[in-house]
Amino acid sequence: MDTKYIFVTGGVASSLGKGIIAASLAKLLQARGLRVTIQKFDPYINIDPGTLNPYEHGECYVTEDGAETDLDLGHYERFLGVHTSKANNVTTGKIYHTVITKEREGAYLGKTVQIVPHITDEIKRRMLLLGKTGNWDIVITEIGGTVGDMESQPFVEAVRQLQWELPEEDCMSIHLTLVPYLSAAKELKTKPTQHSVQMLQQSGVQPDVIVCRTEHPLTPELRKKVALFCNVKPGHVIQSIDAWSIYQVPLNMHEEHLDELVVRHLQVDNFAQPDMKEWNEFLSKLRHPKSEVDIALVGKYVELQDAYKSILEAFVHAGAANECKVRVHTVHSEHLNEDNAHDVLSRMDGILVAPGFGERGLEGKVVAIKYARENNVPFFGICLGMQMCVVEFARNVLGFKDAASTEVDAKTTHPVISLMEDQKSTTIKGGTMRLGAYDCVLEKDSLARSIYGCEQIRERHRHRYEFNSEYVSAFEQAGLKASGHNPQTGLVEVVELPTHPFFIGVQFHPEYKSTPEKPQPIFTAFVKAAMAFREAHPHSSNTKK
Repeated sequence: MDTKYIFVTGGVASSLGKGIIAASLAKLLQARGLRVTIQKFDPYINIDPGTLNPYEHGECYVTEDGAETDLDLGHYERFLGVHTSKANNVTTGKIYHTVITKEREGAYLGKTVQIVPHITDEIKRRMLLLGKTGNWDIVITEIGGTVGDMESQPFVEAVRQLQWELPEEDCMSIHLTLVPYLSAAKELKTKPTQHSVQMLQQSGVQPDVIVCRTEHPLTPELRKKVALFCNVKPGHVIQSIDAWSIYQVPLNMHEEHLDELVVRHLQVDNFAQPDMKEWNEFLSKLRHPKSEVDIALVGKYVELQDAYKSILEAFVHAGAANECKVRVHTVHSEHLNEDNAHDVLSRMDGILVAPGFGERGLEGKVVAIKYARENNVPFFGICLGMQMCVVEFARNVLGFKDAASTEVDAKTTHPVISLMEDQKSTTIKGGTMRLGAYDCVLEKDSLARSIYGCEQIRERHRHRYEFNSEYVSAFEQAGLKASGHNPQTGLVEVVELPTHPFFIGVQFHPEYKSTPEKPQPIFTAFVKAAMAFREAHPHSSNTKK
């Protein structure tokens, strides 16, 4: 079977959930036995989101092969359980960089380089790349931004050209739009959807299916109205109503027959009903927990939920695995200090100190770690969180009062966290950190080894600084063990405190590889430890949250 291509666009407003719709459709098609992948085309000029502040773009998601990508790729991997790669996220910056580099090399034989055909040709090449180089039956392409945006126009034009170039049964367009509810009029309004589709049609793209994001069910009359004025078949207008969990959306889309519409349009010889048994089991556990815990997520980007998206989703997966409702309480590290730590953290059953960069909020993270260590509260530190638990231990146990990371204090006499050797000559910021999956060997009889149940693991990284190996011996003599190392470089990947009920810090980002059907082991163990802490400290369960 030739590779089939599905394009997902959005209109009326941003943040309607194109990524969730694309991932849900992909999950349904995968459950029918098809090989599916998803890619995201973003209209911003940055080469990737690696240099963007999380407030600007949410979490920067890192793939197995070291690409810094849009957070939607995290949704793709969580729903499909399939690794994405550098080829799955393309930006306007990457497109223009490629075209301009070719122009400098003389690849265009003296021609005037233009948006059409040179930019659109490169977009089309990238859109078809996974289908030509990968072993996929279906490639779903999500177009970032909103139809009508100036920066999105070259991508929409590329979709128009592909609709013309590819056989009708090999190409499909899905448009996600908003049907708002006006409470004063007590009715849903379809006019924004009509205008959005008209704008898309003016660009030459005719959607085959319209997915209407709505807070209230669409009546048959409204569906018929949208179909009539948007020039699609009546059965091709479907609703995406608010769901209690994003993981419910695939089942909602199946009830709306979205996957059936797609396989029929693409003439896929596979009409078996999707096998969603494991997915349904996960949802059942998620919806009917038998216990609950409260976890503090200490970070400096807490105002924006998407900044820690993978961590929050990993808690969802780990909670379901333990049949436990995990209530995550975000704590701004910049506002945390010795005076208020007890008031803020005493009601928590576990403390996670989040990753990040820069000096702001670091001292609050150190305070949170000290509280967890001294009060035997389950602790989990990720990347910078692990580095700060090293700093905290150095200051408060080893007595190195000025211990710090050289990222924020280059003159410290105890640089317990220092710049990695291969980073010292790097001047370019974008895409130059230690990125992607690396091996880690876990020490025998360690907490990490018992959690993973194996000697060697492979997790993803995104950092420039590391635990200074010159201090490892002093830390271990004082009780903080280096229990995981990279076998090639000796880099300390995991630290833990054996005298503590649950105290672990990891240099890598385990949250990136957690999925509903394969929850991340450390998150699962951390939630289990929080449950045990709550049971041993009944006061915490009696406190109103």
